[in-house]
Amino acid sequence: MYIDNAEPSESCGQIQFSIEYDFEKNTLILKVMQAKDLPAMDLTGTSDPYVKVVLLPDKKHKLETKIKRRTLNPKWNETFYFEGFPIQKLQTRVLHLHVFDYDRFSKDDSIGEVFVPLCQIDLTSKPVYWRALKPPPKYKCGEVLISLCYHPANSLLTLTAIKARNLKAKDINGKSDPYVKVWLNFGDKRVEKRKTPVFPCTLDPVFNEIFTFHVPWEKIRDCSLDVRVMDFDNIGRNELIGRLSLSSKNSTGTLETKHWQDMIAKPRQTVLQWHRLKPE
Repeated sequence: MYIDNAEPSESCGQIQFSIEYDFEKNTLILKVMQAKDLPAMDLTGTSDPYVKVVLLPDKKHKLETKIKRRTLNPKWNETFYFEGFPIQKLQTRVLHLHVFDYDRFSKDDSIGEVFVPLCQIDLTSKPVYWRALKPPPKYKCGEVLISLCYHPANSLLTLTAIKARNLKAKDINGKSDPYVKVWLNFGDKRVEKRKTPVFPCTLDPVFNEIFTFHVPWEKIRDCSLDVRVMDFDNIGRNELIGRLSLSSKNSTGTLETKHWQDMIAKPRQTVLQWHRLKPE
């Protein structure tokens, strides 16, 4: 039996903001209103979002909204003033809104961003926008479709690398030569490695490779599978395109942890999930 979970998409929710300009005081006024349909970045199924605001190319002066706890539809309604900007100077600036998920114990996660070139804005009309948030380019490594299945009776853990799409191009021809490498880990110890054949000159390979590992039931919560999509290189070192880690404790994200938990909760059933690859 197959359980096909939702696919990740490039959309990371939307953000609403307004822009106006005080011509007398040479001041740009930005109001960050709200966001909706943000992805869940925490295991609780929510996020703790806030917004960083800069006027590019100046990256030093960052402004931030307050953090809104445990919500995917935050309302900030905060106003920011950029003083001392004649209209001609503003025409060369790009407003950058970047939504993050606050994490108390580790680096805050990027949710998505939007760029607004001010030369394209009619500042006399006080526009209000809804804009789609996009993941930053460095996070765009592509996606991989993986299935997991665990049979407690015979202690077999099966991972199938089915296919990938929109992989990052690593070669000069705008393509990659991808293959998948999978490590079984117990704690910090690497135990077993498997890999697929190389699929030359493609960003959308179909692997359909099945990897089976022997993992006793009492160890299933202590092990992890490290999945790496690599670019094969004839001359130099093979390069990482993107990776993810699947486990109950130290996954690379909420979706990865949920996939693992679904596998444990539904023994002998095959659970499919698209995963967004992470950079190193």
